[in-house]
Amino acid sequence: MIDLRLLREDPDRVRASQRARGEDVALVDALLSADERRRSSGVRFDELRAEQKQLGKLIPKAAGEEKAELLKKAGQLAADVKTADAERDTADAETQELLLRLGNLVHPDVPVGGEEDFVTLETHGTIRDFGAEGFEPKDHLELGQLLGAIDVERGAKVSGSRFYFLTGVGALLELALVNAAIAQATEAGFTPMLTPALVRPQSMAGTGFLGQAAQDVYHLDKDDLYLVGTSEVPLAAYHMDEIIDVERLPLRYAGFSPCFRREAGSHGKDTKGIFRVHQFDKVEMFSYVAPEDSEAEHQRLLAWEKQWLTSLELPFRVIDVATGDLGASAARKFDCEAWIPTQGKYRELTSTSDCTEFQSRRLSIRVRDGKQVRPLATLNGTLCAVPRTIVAILENHQQADGSVYVPEVLRPYLGGREVLEPVSR
Repeated sequence: MIDLRLLREDPDRVRASQRARGEDVALVDALLSADERRRSSGVRFDELRAEQKQLGKLIPKAAGEEKAELLKKAGQLAADVKTADAERDTADAETQELLLRLGNLVHPDVPVGGEEDFVTLETHGTIRDFGAEGFEPKDHLELGQLLGAIDVERGAKVSGSRFYFLTGVGALLELALVNAAIAQATEAGFTPMLTPALVRPQSMAGTGFLGQAAQDVYHLDKDDLYLVGTSEVPLAAYHMDEIIDVERLPLRYAGFSPCFRREAGSHGKDTKGIFRVHQFDKVEMFSYVAPEDSEAEHQRLLAWEKQWLTSLELPFRVIDVATGDLGASAARKFDCEAWIPTQGKYRELTSTSDCTEFQSRRLSIRVRDGKQVRPLATLNGTLCAVPRTIVAILENHQQADGSVYVPEVLRPYLGGREVLEPVSR
């Protein structure tokens, strides 16, 4: 959530942020009104309580009609205090409810617009000209079937659409990717983490995934637990309700977990193969830093993502995501999109978001800096979303005979294989 003091001091900035996101601007005024009622009812309650306490000191000293009058007044005060207390609680609850609906303030440099209004910051690698090489590229599903690596038919039979099996060398390729990604993150100073896949409501709400993204989340009603769509959620909640000494910052974690997403609203999109699925594994970077260090940390996370994709020898571009395509928690987000030959376009493989103090305020995570205690900043960055990375590797590194070149960084985790060979034709 944002700082209420900032909302009071500069409501136009918050309105502009909401407008840029394409969100409800009227929410700002409703929140200002609720906050004013919360504060005024709090003042009223405090005044009445002080008067009540003062009256309580006078009653024992009074007698006769004076005492009767004071007792009558005390009864009325008690009723007024009860009413003021209820009004304060109501206004406070309304303020908190509205505050949780408000997105993070977007960074002033974020391009304004919708999904297609991103700005391309840089491109890396060379897109292969398969025509010049003399063959038509196969898509990842056909390659996966040739390699005995992907089985979507049995995935659908067992679990339904958008589920899959990784078999044989496909399973080995996932394990290679995860191990290589964790190795890079560990070398960069991240602490490897295996995180829970089920979290409590406060953890999911605290990271901002029960607002605009709620339709994409799986909920277990009987247990009131949520399946995570990313290990960002448990990693953000890891230090919930804690105060961290500034000397410990930055704290960096690399979480590996299964991820579950309904993919609501994406019917008809990427239904072939394993690009958009309901369950997948992912290695996620997560950082806790002092607020003044968040922009620099955001650039570091982006650099680690670029290092990873470069090591996989994939052509990719980096985009600055537009305001209307940001998640509620992100003040700014960079995506790295790999070239997918058979689609003829770049597709998102990794992303990194600067969430500033938004999540830490919701999760009550603070930093102690001398005598000052204040919210810290959180950031996240996907290092390896496994299925999409497999898609990019198979399509970009395929050979004319259906074999697939193995990037050098993965070879130690694939028994030294330099090529993945077809098992059927």
